[in-house]
Amino acid sequence: MSTFNGATLMITGGTGSFGNTVLKHFLETDIGEIRIFSRDEKKQDDMRHEIQAKHPDHANKVKFYVGDVRDPRSIGDAMPGVDYIFHAAALKQVPSCEFFPMQAVKTNVEGTDNVLHAAIAAGVKRVVCLSTDKAAYPINAMGISKAMMEHVITANARVAADRGGTVICCTRYGNVMCSRGSVIPLFIDQIHAGNPITITDPNMTRFLMNLDEAVELVRFAFEHAHPGDLFIQKADASTIGDLAKAVQKLFGDTGTNIIGTRHGEKLYETLMTREENLRSEDMGNYFRIAADNRDLNYDKFFVKGQVQTMADEAYTSHNTKRLDVEGTVKKILTTDYVQEELNGIRHNK
Repeated sequence: MSTFNGATLMITGGTGSFGNTVLKHFLETDIGEIRIFSRDEKKQDDMRHEIQAKHPDHANKVKFYVGDVRDPRSIGDAMPGVDYIFHAAALKQVPSCEFFPMQAVKTNVEGTDNVLHAAIAAGVKRVVCLSTDKAAYPINAMGISKAMMEHVITANARVAADRGGTVICCTRYGNVMCSRGSVIPLFIDQIHAGNPITITDPNMTRFLMNLDEAVELVRFAFEHAHPGDLFIQKADASTIGDLAKAVQKLFGDTGTNIIGTRHGEKLYETLMTREENLRSEDMGNYFRIAADNRDLNYDKFFVKGQVQTMADEAYTSHNTKRLDVEGTVKKILTTDYVQEELNGIRHNK
């Protein structure tokens, strides 16, 4: 019998790429109910019809709730009876958040706080929140909002732990290949249109994960979390130049056009900072970073402080395993999106 046997799972932002992959993993298991909470009723209707067509025997497990994490009442109304939450609702596009930073704050920071307060009040057993590598040493509004989100998670986890209730933790991962708005679908669309691929900086490196790995990271965190823990999956990386060449090897070479970096982009991404590395635990394919549980009694540190404050290096897309073009081809072939595109099945998610 699994932990989810007969349980009710809520996914915020559940109509996105992550939510669709969670359904693929959980729908035909012994789970009792899956609640999709999101603000886009059209995407919910599309998902409902797809589930009814592909999984008619399990479609009644999925319930849809229209609401917004920015609205505490709507998230609170959907919460009663929920056992577990995967919190995926977020604004994720770096350029959009640069131009509208307060929108990122309202969704990523305040929205997360709303979800966690509602979860604690409703007696939810566990909450796993999804963060991003851009929260480590953030330089853009999206990353800064996600970094603040992580601090909100830690603060709420501490409160919940003091009350002996909801266990709240966080996952942080790099680029999820073929998720909505990501670069691989853009490259494929440009090739199909006969246009050159647009590359920001060919030397830029990014971590590469597929959606199944993202779900497995969340599942691992769910099973092993202590309050306030942050979980990171060890991941391969490639340069953007090699990623473009890999896509072109599969779909055709229409040329490239280097357009320069966009607002708020980094040369490389960091999954674990030097400071976090100091208190990390290597768990094989994952790192667990324990919450900093020191209290506000700082007086004792005038007498005895912590001498070492950071490890020698961070864990970044520059110093992880670097895939060459052939390795990147193999990696992107692990995604359903690329397989379906190669088979001529157009994706509209």
